[in-house]
Amino acid sequence: MKKITSIFNLETYDFKLPEELIAQQPISKRSHSRLLVLNKNTGQIQLASFSELKHFLPSGSLLVGNNTKVLPARILGHKETGGKVEFLLLTPFPLLKPKKISSNQYVVEAEGLLKASKRPKKDQKIIFKEDFYLIVKENKEFGQAKVQIFFQGNLKDKFIAYGHIPLPPYIRREDTQEDKARYQTVYASEDKIGAVAAPTAGLHFTKHLKQELLAIGFDFTYITLYVGYGTFSPVRTKDIRNHQMHAEYFEISKKSAKVISQAKRAKRPIIAIGTTTVRTLEGAFALMGEIRPFSGFTDIFIYPGFKFKVIDHLITNFHLPKSSLIMLVSALAGIENIKKAYQVAIENKMRFFSYGDAMLIL
Repeated sequence: MKKITSIFNLETYDFKLPEELIAQQPISKRSHSRLLVLNKNTGQIQLASFSELKHFLPSGSLLVGNNTKVLPARILGHKETGGKVEFLLLTPFPLLKPKKISSNQYVVEAEGLLKASKRPKKDQKIIFKEDFYLIVKENKEFGQAKVQIFFQGNLKDKFIAYGHIPLPPYIRREDTQEDKARYQTVYASEDKIGAVAAPTAGLHFTKHLKQELLAIGFDFTYITLYVGYGTFSPVRTKDIRNHQMHAEYFEISKKSAKVISQAKRAKRPIIAIGTTTVRTLEGAFALMGEIRPFSGFTDIFIYPGFKFKVIDHLITNFHLPKSSLIMLVSALAGIENIKKAYQVAIENKMRFFSYGDAMLIL
């Protein structure tokens, strides 16, 4: 059997994380998160508070964030026989095309995850409310299904009224009212609602911190990537090059494309806020050879050996072992630097994953 070199070996990206370091709640104030600053060229590491971000950002930086908004996409229903069923909508909201079937009723085709003690069968009805239900059309792997959703009024309003925030699987509690605000960035746009996971690196920003950075000469612009549930999927192939990434829908506006392109031409540092921003910008460049207005899908898989064409630096959280995201940060900073940084984070009891602390890769 052909030997897999270490950078392509899945085990290279494993590490032991004490359970108590997986953040189960958001910190009391967003910008009070801790910050680990890693210099990818020297391997130097510094520890600070996220509120001190301005001291570390290169002069003239353009920060690019993901302005998607998390939909309360997890909804509880029941079969006509009474059995409980949970449905998680996976289709990005912009891709849902409702059809009017009567004066006040609509239907839309979608994909989602169905969770029940006994899996719903094809053509089975799952009821959320009297005027809001789905019919299973096709069962797929790993609990996924194609469905038709029937509703009256506005579908977004239905999910907002009856849905739950789809917290990641490693947060072992039910969602609360607090999560509705805290599992969103302060720059999430109402007309970009539809993600099933937050672009968590952006959770550390407050409106005050953003204004402070703008006042001293840093700029912000935004792209949109509707984060899918596949972001939590572990890589399962021993040779990571055989892993197939989930596709995610993204949008780059005319305004943002212009700002990013001008910054690149001016050789200003581009700082991605989060791995979803990295995937959008590098995925768009891979498709088009430049950054221009676009909407479509990316299934780009970034791992060591990848040559970054758009972003220079990254603000990110700490990621799951053996995940595509730890491979992405290793591609940017180097595997040994990331291993060392994660070890420092663990030794200093920093908080991990979605509601955890932050890392700045320079």
